[in-house]
Amino acid sequence: MNIHEYQAKSLFSRYGIETGTGVAVQEAYSVDQALDQFPDGKIVVKAQIHAGGRGKGTFKDGFKGGVHIAPDKKSAKEIALRMLGNTLVTHQTGSAGREVKTVYFTHPTAIEKEYYLALVMDRESSGPVLIASQEGGVDIEQVAEETPEKIVKIPVDPGMGVQAYHCRLLSISMGFNARQTQQAGHMLKRLYAFFMEKDCSLVEINPLVVTKDGNLEALDAKVNFEDNGLIRHEDIVRLRDLDEEDPKEVEASNNGLSYVALDGNIACLVNGAGLAMATMDIIKHFGGEPANFLDVGGGATTEQVTRAFQIILKDPQVEGILVNIFGGIMSCKTIAEGVVAAAKKVGLSLPLVVRLEGNEVAEGKALLEESGISLVPAESLSDAAKKIVEIVGNKDN
Repeated sequence: MNIHEYQAKSLFSRYGIETGTGVAVQEAYSVDQALDQFPDGKIVVKAQIHAGGRGKGTFKDGFKGGVHIAPDKKSAKEIALRMLGNTLVTHQTGSAGREVKTVYFTHPTAIEKEYYLALVMDRESSGPVLIASQEGGVDIEQVAEETPEKIVKIPVDPGMGVQAYHCRLLSISMGFNARQTQQAGHMLKRLYAFFMEKDCSLVEINPLVVTKDGNLEALDAKVNFEDNGLIRHEDIVRLRDLDEEDPKEVEASNNGLSYVALDGNIACLVNGAGLAMATMDIIKHFGGEPANFLDVGGGATTEQVTRAFQIILKDPQVEGILVNIFGGIMSCKTIAEGVVAAAKKVGLSLPLVVRLEGNEVAEGKALLEESGISLVPAESLSDAAKKIVEIVGNKDN
């Protein structure tokens, strides 16, 4: 789960991490009241969306930039009203962009230098890793690709947490002076406490800045939370902005399904995350493009399978469906019942390839054969992928 910058900064403040102050507004009538909290002079106006690259983005009406430094309150109001309700397109949103429903006003910061700082859960080491760079304020992916030597990675043992030597290594890599080293040590320990206590998968400050008076400040904040840990954090769940998420993904989550929309035209319905990844890979291998990741889980009911089909069919890009089920805990018969029920309920007309294997596979195949619905059976994963790619490809031609 992701949250907005202003929400992340509020959480940072609770842990004693210096972020500066700001005010978020969602309605045009609240803009004047928010700006009354600022003194005369420059004000930073930031569009709030769940995507990076806001500063370089462009609104659908041609207005440039999702981050502006307004010279006064009047200009700040004009910029905010121009942003609210407008759609911002960045390199991370795709051409559809994201509608801006929140604008964040902050005080300007006199910046001496910008850095990058993050804590991320690293799957290779099965623990947190501190990532830092003197190249802050830019796309860290670009830095990693073009000048990887400028990125420092420091693993943290979750059994011991952040130690003094982590802070020293960070400060040396950043070139901090003694005062900044002390501040960085306090910030890193608090950032790590937040990261662990709130079950984060990513905490990123870009840029972390040294101000003109020599202090460290988190000028921006990005936080991702591990979905499986949200059950422990009702306060975090309340921060969820469903308007920033794909409606299909929200519906899937509400029905106990794991769904992620992609850009392709071949929908996948699979049980098990690993098998779902393999299914997408083999579709790509045979020249197709998967339209989604969809894991119905090991104990899905007929109703959940039916709902999964309904969610798939809400994607206008889908031109074919591949069902790939391995019945361990899951019964192939249950999947077959769901496929039949869904096909009849929605009047399925798209090409459908089904591969079943495992628990009650004979019963499942028999049910599909007797159902009367139009489908193409497959005996293996590669057979299924080749068939759906060929069918969709011929359809496009």
